[in-house]
Amino acid sequence: MKGYHFGFTAILPLLLLLSGLPLEAGRAWQLNRWDQVIRMPSELEEPGENSTRWAVLVAGSYGYGNYRHQADVCHAYQILKRGGLKDENIVVFMYDDIARNELNPRPGVIINHPQGQDVYAGVPKDYTGEHVTVENFYAVLLGDKNGVKGGSGKVVDSKPNDRIFLYYSNHGGPGVLGMPTIPFLYAKDFIEVLKKKHDSAGYKEMVLYIEACESGSVFEGLMPEDINIYVTTASNAQESSWGTYCPGMNPPPPPEYITCLGDLYSVAWMEDSETHNLKRETIEQQYIEVKDRTSNHKTYNAGSHVMEYGNKSIKGETLHLYQGFDPATEKLPPNKVNLHRPMDAINQRDADLLFLWQRYKKSEDESGNKAKILREITETMQHRIHLDGSINMIGVFLFGPERGPSILSSFRKPGSAIVDDWRCLKSMVQVFETYCGSLTQYGMKHMRAFANICNNGVSESAMKQACQVVCAGHNLGRWHPSKMGYSA
Repeated sequence: MKGYHFGFTAILPLLLLLSGLPLEAGRAWQLNRWDQVIRMPSELEEPGENSTRWAVLVAGSYGYGNYRHQADVCHAYQILKRGGLKDENIVVFMYDDIARNELNPRPGVIINHPQGQDVYAGVPKDYTGEHVTVENFYAVLLGDKNGVKGGSGKVVDSKPNDRIFLYYSNHGGPGVLGMPTIPFLYAKDFIEVLKKKHDSAGYKEMVLYIEACESGSVFEGLMPEDINIYVTTASNAQESSWGTYCPGMNPPPPPEYITCLGDLYSVAWMEDSETHNLKRETIEQQYIEVKDRTSNHKTYNAGSHVMEYGNKSIKGETLHLYQGFDPATEKLPPNKVNLHRPMDAINQRDADLLFLWQRYKKSEDESGNKAKILREITETMQHRIHLDGSINMIGVFLFGPERGPSILSSFRKPGSAIVDDWRCLKSMVQVFETYCGSLTQYGMKHMRAFANICNNGVSESAMKQACQVVCAGHNLGRWHPSKMGYSA
């Protein structure tokens, strides 16, 4: 099976010329369907008169190059809405800069599939723009109306018998999830919020679906098994997740689109939900189906390992308890359609380059846009090279040329969090960004290096000295934290 190398041989000479770096990309496919109907006792269970389904949907990015994240969240909303969840019980976080973006070929419309219908219509605009923050996300989840700043003010005012479904789609890195505003969401803080929600008797059970690179690292070694929360993630603690339905792929988006429409794990669970009777399909069945499709048919050459954490007894329940039930699917068996087909995919961190290249190709020469976009591609690649090189040199400065690279890239034993001292991790990120510039969504992949610097007992002053030496004289320009802010 041939790998999908950014999809397009035409761009490789340009990007290699600019960076000298290979891109991470490949082909992802295939899904085996259930051959038999497995009926569980939970098929007959209903939420009950004193129980409410709640949902929190988070698109953690901004910009047309990240179209797919808001498309994922809008699509999820439509599934839940058809399933009978009320708008008053669905909280949506999205920057909302895609539907009316000047680059959108269908103004006011967002699609999540090459032949898909509009998924933007009717989506609540609870928290948009600068109000899509970690602080507001935590306040909403905790039901803290006084804690939210801006937005609709809607929160998850759930009761002890209620169930909560939380879906997140964006970029991530070891121990962190991105937001369109900064700082990042840090794993330790997030887990503490979940514990606090549990301690307040704010739900019966909760299910989390998390789409992001290294998303398993947010829960590994941290997620308790006794707070009635079940989590699946698009990837394990060490690998990227994947965008799909991108230009040049199979299947391709409509020709007027220059960006990816969805993410592999996300479209896998949503297309599965849409083609099943969710009163009959269990969470575990969906987990197995999505795991197979996201894995590139168990080859993983351009797919990822879907993981599970928390209270695994919950996965025996049927999906309708969290996602609702669409009456139109009542007569569907759990295997109405076969999604066993090729699915091209691209590493999440390369999708922005694909977008920029497509935009460059379609720009008019006389407009001057081509030169401007080419400069943006060049600057983006140069900042990536700067980040990668700076991290490597800091490792050499701190630990020596022989040990530095291996220490920064080392993995802790399975079941361990990436770092013990999360304050140290945030401090190291701030020091690095002060002298070396913003990590950006690409640089999130280096969070493990900062964690290992902490795990090896490096002081803040030693880190400061290393960053000063390595990044001295480098013009941070638009990547300066005074313009970008700090990621921690």
